Amino acid sequence: MGHGGDVITELAADHREMAALFEQIEAAVPAASMRKRLLDRLTIEIVRHSVAEEQYLYPAVREKLPDGAALADKEIADHQRVEGLLKDLERLDAEDRAFNELFVKLRTEVRAHIREEENELFARLREACLPGELEALGEKVRAAKKLAPTRPHPGVPDAPPANKLLAPGLGLVDRARDLLTGRGGGPD
Repeated sequence: MGHGGDVITELAADHREMAALFEQIEAAVPAASMRKRLLDRLTIEIVRHSVAEEQYLYPAVREKLPDGAALADKEIADHQRVEGLLKDLERLDAEDRAFNELFVKLRTEVRAHIREEENELFARLREACLPGELEALGEKVRAAKKLAPTRPHPGVPDAPPANKLLAPGLGLVDRARDLLTGRGGGPD
């Protein structure tokens, strides 16, 4: 969950974790319960990552880049689509026919989002910020991920200050539910 380094290093490491989980899900037998447990782990990672970006990365993008508001709005719209797909997948069993279709849509959306961030947004932000600013953002992102929700909440505000106020409470409730259900513990 926390990798260390500046915000770009931290978020890029999250991207690699997500890519590895996508590969594990793709390699799993389609009707296997392990596939659903891996999707739960992927969901937890995506939601924590997205919440932290919305709380700290995108406000910095808005502030530091000339077209930052438009870029941040586009990235948040990407998150909303992904969160909707995660919510739909959460309701399905791995053997459901719609599961594979939605999983492919999710993978496509997330991979495109990662490419855009890593190929454009991160490079531009690195040019616009001082190293100390990127380090401080990395610390804030790591702290946010520790308190972030672990389940998709598509109707929750995605911009400060409301997201910073609501996320810790939702995170607490989600982690309690995860503990009670054993969700997110990984494959057996």
